[in-house]
Amino acid sequence: MYRGLLVVNAFLRTGKFDELYRFLSEAAAGEGITLEVMTNAELVCALEDAFDPAAYAFVIFWDKDILLAQRLEQLGMRLYNNARGIALCDDKSLTWLALKDYAIPMPRTVPAPKTFPAIGYPSAAFAEEIGDKLGYPVVVKECCGSFGQQVYLCRSREELLEKVRQLAGIPILFQQAITESMGHDVRINVVGGQVVASILRRSSDGDFRSNLTLGGTMEPYTPTEAEAQLAVRVTELLGLDFAGVDILFGKEGPILCEVNSNAHFKTTLACTGINMAQHILRHIKNQLEGCK
Repeated sequence: MYRGLLVVNAFLRTGKFDELYRFLSEAAAGEGITLEVMTNAELVCALEDAFDPAAYAFVIFWDKDILLAQRLEQLGMRLYNNARGIALCDDKSLTWLALKDYAIPMPRTVPAPKTFPAIGYPSAAFAEEIGDKLGYPVVVKECCGSFGQQVYLCRSREELLEKVRQLAGIPILFQQAITESMGHDVRINVVGGQVVASILRRSSDGDFRSNLTLGGTMEPYTPTEAEAQLAVRVTELLGLDFAGVDILFGKEGPILCEVNSNAHFKTTLACTGINMAQHILRHIKNQLEGCK
């Protein structure tokens, strides 16, 4: 029997997160795998004591503690997902940078110049220029954010400048608004290079964001060949074993919105009946069996 480690965040122990961890543990048991759960806080302490990395065949790293993930990889542990993939997905500007030379269709994107909280932007002339180049409305995103939060739509130069002043010191980027896809998009879940479940998400209150945490609706969805190929391709380029890939409806075909290395899949299960945890653990077991 294989023994694995599930690393979770010590400070996100809400019912929503704990239920997801339970899904993974139950799926592991169904594959005959023992899955021990440790928080990142417990693990950083254990690493200074008698922690034995050889005791675990793999790690499901369901957190964004990149330094800890890198340390575990230094110790020779196999992480699902790996530290690089998680880091590239956690920062939207890094996602864009990693994919921009591979002909991946994405909204036109401009990262904001770096500043510091104590300094801000004494001049926001750069934002005016970016807004004029991308056209209005323009989307402003905090580089690190989840569940559709930290994403803003600015319909005018005045709104854009005000938002930039509010966020000064926080890493942000600017994106072309894909207006034809406002209020609806597709979440495609990929495991082991295969599309395993997809849902169509729609805003229910006119919000340009369709994230279900914000109150949207969902329905099962069969992706087109182009959508499926795009989702699989970006997971390969980012080095991910599994991911939730969000895709927009562009005038000339699918456009990548973002990639989630630790996508919550309870809504996918409720909508489609497909348990992502089972696919993830089966993928891991198949890889372990192939290493024998």
